[in-house]
Amino acid sequence: MKIVFMGTPEFSVPVLEAIIRAGHDVGYVVTQPDRARNRGKVTFSPVKECAIAAGIDVLQPEKLSQSGETFEKINTFAPDVIVVVAYGQLLKKDMLDIPKYGCFNVHGSLLPKLRGASPMQRAILDGEEKTGVTIMKMAEGLDSGDMVSRAETFVDHKNFEEIHDELAAMGAELLIKTLPEIESGKASLVPQDGAEATYAGLISKADGKVDFNKSPDQIEQQIRAFDPWPGAFCDMDDKHIKLWCAQSIDKACNDAAGTVVAVSNEGIDVSCGGKLLRITELQLPGKKRVKVRDYLLGHRLETGSRFF
Repeated sequence: MKIVFMGTPEFSVPVLEAIIRAGHDVGYVVTQPDRARNRGKVTFSPVKECAIAAGIDVLQPEKLSQSGETFEKINTFAPDVIVVVAYGQLLKKDMLDIPKYGCFNVHGSLLPKLRGASPMQRAILDGEEKTGVTIMKMAEGLDSGDMVSRAETFVDHKNFEEIHDELAAMGAELLIKTLPEIESGKASLVPQDGAEATYAGLISKADGKVDFNKSPDQIEQQIRAFDPWPGAFCDMDDKHIKLWCAQSIDKACNDAAGTVVAVSNEGIDVSCGGKLLRITELQLPGKKRVKVRDYLLGHRLETGSRFF
């Protein structure tokens, strides 16, 4: 099939790579403009790096909806489908109408749950039993198009990075299976139930702040959802501490929220939500992530101390 691919972050790359391996004709890759990041260094998106390595022309409009040049190039190529994976901009009707079969999005949730920018993090935060990927035919609006196919997996105790990598691979496999059904006309389009829709908005660094009034389960989910970015964090004395691993302890505790009630090589037990959270891996500013047993080799921590 003749395909235009739109995507930007690492999550998009396995899908693009799978399309290339399957022998499809990728006329253009559309990705976000190059950005200045650490120390002002301009970097390419992961998708652009993949496209360059494969010898595919790259388009990078600042605003897709206002780029007549991008529209004309894609329209002239006359793709069978446009595949979109975490591109970062909405497609307007004129772009949606270009491909012969339509535009199809690989989305990291089981739609209609968790439309929006951060579905994988939100699935962990919300304590969902399952998550997955959905391929939908795009329509105007945010992730509201008809569903074509989907695949699911258990969240278990996976962190964001693990869920991200698993769903990226699942999405690539599912798309390659779905494209022939789209081309043959055998794909079933299932409308989403808008009444069941939920949304996962953008995440900021501030979202990583831990509130020890919440339950241990909620905090443990927050830690996993924000690993590696932005990281769950709290403060103790004058130290800004990141929490990387913890487990909920089903034991009642009436100490004030954030109070350290026990310290051992097994972990730091902290009162929260009327129960206990055992912190097993943390990080001090400018230091590496370490297990609590290694942290205690060089730091003294008294019971009665407070995280906040």
